[in-house]
Amino acid sequence: MDSVCMVENQKPHAMLVPHPSQGHITPMLKLAKLLHHKGFHITFVNTQHNHSRLLKSQGANSLHRLPDFHFRAIPDGMPSSDSDDAAQDVPSLCYSISHNCLAPLCDLILDINSNSSHDLPKVSCIIGDGIMTFTIVAARRFQIPIASFWTASACSFLGYMQYDKLVQLGLVPFKDENFLTNGDLETTIEWIPPMQEIRLRDIPSYIRTTNKHDIMLNFYLQQLEAIHKTDAIIMNTFESLEHHVLEALSSKLPPIYPIGPINPLVAELIHDHKLQQINSNLWKEQSQCMEWLDSKEPNSVVYVNFGSNTVMSPQQLLEFAWGLANSGKPFLWFMRPGIVEGKAAVLPAEFMAETEERGMLGSWCNQEEVLKHPSVGAFLTHSGWNSTMESIIGGVAMVSWPFFADQQTNCRYCNTEWGIGMEIDNNVKRDEVEKLVKELMDGEKGEAMRGNAKEWKRKAEEACKLGGSSSTNLDRLVYVLTNNAKK
Repeated sequence: MDSVCMVENQKPHAMLVPHPSQGHITPMLKLAKLLHHKGFHITFVNTQHNHSRLLKSQGANSLHRLPDFHFRAIPDGMPSSDSDDAAQDVPSLCYSISHNCLAPLCDLILDINSNSSHDLPKVSCIIGDGIMTFTIVAARRFQIPIASFWTASACSFLGYMQYDKLVQLGLVPFKDENFLTNGDLETTIEWIPPMQEIRLRDIPSYIRTTNKHDIMLNFYLQQLEAIHKTDAIIMNTFESLEHHVLEALSSKLPPIYPIGPINPLVAELIHDHKLQQINSNLWKEQSQCMEWLDSKEPNSVVYVNFGSNTVMSPQQLLEFAWGLANSGKPFLWFMRPGIVEGKAAVLPAEFMAETEERGMLGSWCNQEEVLKHPSVGAFLTHSGWNSTMESIIGGVAMVSWPFFADQQTNCRYCNTEWGIGMEIDNNVKRDEVEKLVKELMDGEKGEAMRGNAKEWKRKAEEACKLGGSSSTNLDRLVYVLTNNAKK
């Protein structure tokens, strides 16, 4: 299906509202491109803070490439940041958007609809981030269909859905402030089929508090209650990867449309050069790394990137650095601004001298392209869902150091369900980094994981081809958004 039915000779108009963080904006923009390809006029709504960052990283004219693909901005209610390049504090941001973004979004919809024309049709549907559920309220106010895009994994969604029961049972918040070390997190939960022998430490991390008023715990309790009111839930996953989890979710939620991995689906369907050029990176990409990778042997390089929100201590940075150095493997390591808590990421001169011939450092890159490069043999990651999907697309196995949110759940599934990852202890030590990198690159266990990664890559590509499950689900979603308006 390459087009949709026109209503009153106008295109359907989808407004997409991502959570204001890199890991959410990236897949939401790819979904916007898919809908544009299917015949939609697009309005993509960032916060003013991220709209400014996008213009800074991509260029002043980067958001005006197509006449029917518009970028707009609303305030997030946060105070001005001292650094445009640093990620915003997640709890403060989540609290602010849930209290301050509904009215500006409604004003924006009203403005568009009041000035609608043949070239700018009225907003006919909204796709809100799964944790921006004020978009559901806005859609109901304007009586238009609403779909929620859950940009994390299905297994983490099922984990978040346990928050309410964990609170009711008195397991959360934790009673003892030493819960990180006293074994409480090792408690096994038995009531979440198909999650077998899942531990509290594998549940998304916002349960890790002793405060019943914790911002993030209560934020997710509210979001998960509200998301039941959406018309449809879109997920960046594919059926063969999370089949049993998707089955469990389907019995509890509105209709679910798994359309992932979204990157190869975009590559399969979209060949418009101007549409391809619309980018979502909030930091400038450093492309010279691809030439460096070209000079390396196949499957020889460890790619290291901990994503857009992970924060580590200076000592943890050193442990990772010396673990990589001692592994003897070539490495490509990207460290975005703000990755070290309260300080610049500075590595010792001794490390730089020892690894000069086999290491490359940078601040940001096109990760999807890096992970597809034949020289990359392993990925040292935080197990964010975009990174996990991109690793699967590249057929690359992982060494995981999960930081927060869904990353613990993703890491668990990579290790125990999909056989494509190994976990580094939270209290990272250089000897462990060295050992796991060597095992993944050279060991027997690593060889099996690399084989599993190649097989998941094949299944992901299959899902995104014409007639595959994700491609078919996208067409079903388009039909719902254009023909099944819920009044």
